[in-house]
Amino acid sequence: MIKYASIYLAIVVILFGSCEDKPIEVSHAPPGFMETPLGFEPFEVPEDNAFSQIRWELGKKLFYDPIMSLDSTISCASCHKQSIAFSDDAAQSIGVKNRLGTRNAPSLANLAYHPYYTREGSVPTLEMQILVPIQEHDEFDFNIVLLAERLQQDSHYVDLALQAYNREPDAFVITRSIACFERSLISGFSRYDHYSNYEDEKALTEMEKNGMDLFYSDQTNCYSCHAGFNFSNYQFENNGIYAEYTDQGRFKITNQEEDKGKFKVPSLRNVEVTGPYMHDGSIETLEQVIEHYNIGGKNNPQKNTLIRPLHLSEKEQMELIAFLKTLTDQHFIENPVFGK
Repeated sequence: MIKYASIYLAIVVILFGSCEDKPIEVSHAPPGFMETPLGFEPFEVPEDNAFSQIRWELGKKLFYDPIMSLDSTISCASCHKQSIAFSDDAAQSIGVKNRLGTRNAPSLANLAYHPYYTREGSVPTLEMQILVPIQEHDEFDFNIVLLAERLQQDSHYVDLALQAYNREPDAFVITRSIACFERSLISGFSRYDHYSNYEDEKALTEMEKNGMDLFYSDQTNCYSCHAGFNFSNYQFENNGIYAEYTDQGRFKITNQEEDKGKFKVPSLRNVEVTGPYMHDGSIETLEQVIEHYNIGGKNNPQKNTLIRPLHLSEKEQMELIAFLKTLTDQHFIENPVFGK
């Protein structure tokens, strides 16, 4: 594996846009394209898919192209919209022929740091994950071999593939190039980062700082699961959304009773814009998410023992939500480098 700390490319760098309701003075430019943000760790890249601009361009083109689906009606971007941190605003995403999926499409921000993929952790690499939506009946409902044959009829794709991987479009090229693009979706320049990593005390209000104190307190224990610079420990947890789960999550992989209703802990970065929430999009607002945790969730034998009534006052709940909104990275969701 190759570790990347700071890879600079001559691509446009857009200054961080401040929030409309609370202008702040920006004293630092955001990280450059493919540069590890301050406070982030280096990430690993497979040796057979080292980063290059042409690979990235090919992957981006495929990401936005409905040619990926059986009837050429939807693309990766259909369910992963940049304006909402490459997530979906539908509870369950819509696939070809208006087929309703079973889960909410998660944000793609900082995928480079995930140790495994899908909500139950069934896929070990990002390259392998690319295959999942292509073959899923309720998503693209296609075949990677047939997709490759379709791409080989397009001279532009053939030319890009030869430049990027020295081979015509095939399963290797498709999966590697899209993974190359998705690894570049790094989000690490929110107001929280400005405060925490650039030591800008004015980046957060007192209310937001109070919410941060609550987040990292033993009263809430939010930090226990939403840990580190990406606000996830990547473990699998049952958070008591249901007394009985129809989607058994991790259990489908392990067949272990204790894994029923467990899903990978999501990152909280950009959580303000990535609703609806939970694996099935069953909670619409951040206020409802905090209410769920404040009452301790529903009784379930596999529920994490840290999820218990928090006894937060209305003011404390508002402070916690205010802090979560500081994790929104306007630079990331508005950067034209990542746009279509």
